[in-house]
Amino acid sequence: MAYIVPMHRRALLVSLAALALALAPRAGRAVAIPLDALSAYVNGLTTAETTFTQVNGDGTLATGRLWLHRPGRIRFEYDPPDGALVIAAGGQVAVFDPKSNQPPEQYPLARTPLGLILAANVDLARARMVLSHREEGPTTRVLAQDPERPEYGTIELVFTAGPVELRQWIVRDDAGAETTVILGALVRGGAIPARTFDLEAEIGRRQNR
Repeated sequence: MAYIVPMHRRALLVSLAALALALAPRAGRAVAIPLDALSAYVNGLTTAETTFTQVNGDGTLATGRLWLHRPGRIRFEYDPPDGALVIAAGGQVAVFDPKSNQPPEQYPLARTPLGLILAANVDLARARMVLSHREEGPTTRVLAQDPERPEYGTIELVFTAGPVELRQWIVRDDAGAETTVILGALVRGGAIPARTFDLEAEIGRRQNR
């Protein structure tokens, strides 16, 4: 099950230079970052805000902005013309159709690999959680799954060093669909209003518009 609604906008006019900039590593010698350091980094990522570029399995692209509040909360706002909204909160993921005032499609956060990095305590050294951990050029890549529910798919986290920073993730869901999310520079530690992740308030607002 995909954790983000598929996008249908073709990427014919999107600049490859923009993607290269998003993926550009920090200067310095590449190192393989240890799992305990990566776990500490994710656990210290309490709040963050950034832009993102999403690459879907069919090659289409979408852009937007996301807000993260660990544990358990994330919000994706997609730019027009897509205009979709995805909120994870209270153990649920809700996908809002911008053209409908009907309730969103919802499913448990635990059924998406993204839940692994939204957990209250991320331990990448946990038995059977990490399938691979490798240095690839200037990045460290960690392929992980829920050891109790491997059938729900995997998430590959891509980090750079100096200091450690999460740059992208690739989710492969239980249906085999692959979605890559490339992050802009993370603005960490700011206050994010609780309404940002309020599913019921968002549902009510859309029904009353």
